[in-house]
Amino acid sequence: MISRRLLRIKILQVLFAHFRSENDSLRNLEKELFLSIEKSYQLYHLLLMLPEELANYAQNRIDLAKQKLLPTPEDLNPNSRFVDNKVIDKLRNNQRLTRYCFENRLNWRHHPELVKNIFNKLIATDYYAQYMSAEEVDFAADKQLILNFIQHELGDFEEFNAFLEEQSIYWNDDLEFVLSMATKTIKKFDAQIPDDSPLMPMFRNDDDEDFAKQLLRKVVLRHTENVKLIEEYTQNWEVDRIASMDILIMEMAIAEIMEFTSIPVKVTLNEYIEIAKFYSTEQSGVFINGILDKIILTLRKDNKFVKVGRGLVGEDDIRLASPDEDEPSND
Repeated sequence: MISRRLLRIKILQVLFAHFRSENDSLRNLEKELFLSIEKSYQLYHLLLMLPEELANYAQNRIDLAKQKLLPTPEDLNPNSRFVDNKVIDKLRNNQRLTRYCFENRLNWRHHPELVKNIFNKLIATDYYAQYMSAEEVDFAADKQLILNFIQHELGDFEEFNAFLEEQSIYWNDDLEFVLSMATKTIKKFDAQIPDDSPLMPMFRNDDDEDFAKQLLRKVVLRHTENVKLIEEYTQNWEVDRIASMDILIMEMAIAEIMEFTSIPVKVTLNEYIEIAKFYSTEQSGVFINGILDKIILTLRKDNKFVKVGRGLVGEDDIRLASPDEDEPSND
């Protein structure tokens, strides 16, 4: 399922483009957001198809070696442990994965050179060599190989990242999150899992889908009001010189704090400060933290938001900046 961190990032990206052009209706913004989320879900399925494609490539190499004019004993009696990997069989036989990829035209057949390079990267690893040379392997060993591959070989592989950027503008920042989804999926596999077992849903539950839709709407509808609020607490700075991404991140944080009663304030703050580290300037995290501390303190005193249930977690120990502090808090 798409994590809430990624949902927030998707909303941030859609809104950033919107406020720069201001020519999209709210309905079109929602369509764009959910298209972006669907694309992330497609990447999740495409990644789960990759181990099978690597096994197919390995099998083709074995078949070609056997057809040599003078095959070696190793060519005639190859180590087929990888192509017989039981976890890859589970992915190959998963009817839901196959159907989804067919319906969305997701495959690797048009990228043989990339598959080859990924395979060569895999077989050069120590864990692959140990797996292939072990006296015996079981389902757990098969699973660990695939987990090692997903966790270690794709995230920082420049050629793979370049491929994703070329294939879809929606995949530019998705890989880390989608690799995590694929990892969690494989971890749940066992030898008894049926071929039609479900994979991760796009959303964890209806609340997450509603969260994405409502947060987008609330930021747009409260845009003018929240920008004015931010201006009140940035009097020491010229608003025009504050990074527009910083302002948008603060708008999203304020909207989330005020509209979602079950999300703790501390969770919201931490999420947007982390997002700011990647999507704005080096100083943005500290700056945003300081401004939001002051805004939240005022909103709390004016009873502008109420937290209930899980939203109350951490309310007693949240450290908020004092209204008369001149510099942003670094807490």
